[in-house]
Amino acid sequence: MILYEYPFNERIRTYLRLEHLFRRLGELVPSDSALLHHYALVTIFEIMDVAARADLKADVLRDLDKHKNVFNSYRGNPQISVAALDQVVAQLERNFATLNTVPGKAGQSLTDNEWLMSIRSRVGIPGGTCQFDLPAYFAWQNGTAKMRRTDIERWLTTLAPLAESIYLLLKLLRDADVPYKVIAAHGQFQQTLPQGRSFQLLRLRIDPKLGLIPEISGNRLMVSVRLMRHEDDDRLHQSTDDAPLELTLCA
Repeated sequence: MILYEYPFNERIRTYLRLEHLFRRLGELVPSDSALLHHYALVTIFEIMDVAARADLKADVLRDLDKHKNVFNSYRGNPQISVAALDQVVAQLERNFATLNTVPGKAGQSLTDNEWLMSIRSRVGIPGGTCQFDLPAYFAWQNGTAKMRRTDIERWLTTLAPLAESIYLLLKLLRDADVPYKVIAAHGQFQQTLPQGRSFQLLRLRIDPKLGLIPEISGNRLMVSVRLMRHEDDDRLHQSTDDAPLELTLCA
């Protein structure tokens, strides 16, 4: 099954983008390839751009504290495992404390690294990181893989608290609701959202054997899915077939 996710607000959209970038780093950094380490640096710069939002850190801290208060409200409920509850609350408190000690915006300390910033300023230029433009960077790329990994991991320490907090918040959001099965009749599905709940994320699973691509749109009142096919003319055409979907609405 292929999983698609659709955020209902800008805050969750930013969290998903950061998660995507941090996961990409997880694939790139362990490599021995100088080229992949180049793209690891590019990804770090992308994370810094996304994290440059003035209120991002405050949003993450607020969400961590909100979840902690919600879980603490479950104390005394006989159906709740005290050990599991204590573990989650402790993790929330630990992430809050760690992120709160990071000065300024995520990755702000990296802006003091003139060598990194010289690379960042040229990354957006086509071919701007050639060896004749950045000889020091070219020398770094020709160093040992272990040396490059050590440097990248050192630079990532300033971003690690944000990554851990984003992973935790999205996990709690995704685990809060259960999936249910629906049918997209003639390639379309619409559902009015229950009032009284503020949904933040839609998760849609679809069998890849169907060869369908969902176009998702939604707001606080309704969600809509239109199923498309990628045809031989390299265009998307709307499907008219009935198709089973698995949806999860996460509040």
